[in-house]
Amino acid sequence: MSEQKPVSPWNYKPWWCQPWSIVLTGVTLISGSWLLFKTIWLTVLVSIPVVTWMGFFVLFWPQLMIRSGILESYKD
Repeated sequence: MSEQKPVSPWNYKPWWCQPWSIVLTGVTLISGSWLLFKTIWLTVLVSIPVVTWMGFFVLFWPQLMIRSGILESYKD
């Protein structure tokens, strides 16, 4: 019996759109904001949309793609 591997949407994305690159970019933006301005309110202001973006693309987007079934047509 062949076991079916779960479909991963990350297999269809380029290197710059992988979870590690999304998280690394977000952490760099947030820490860069702190290192550049040294102002907590500005860093929080920068981090809110960045964390929202990271959360969506790392946590929610893959599940939405799997549930939609769109990746099934790309399977071998």
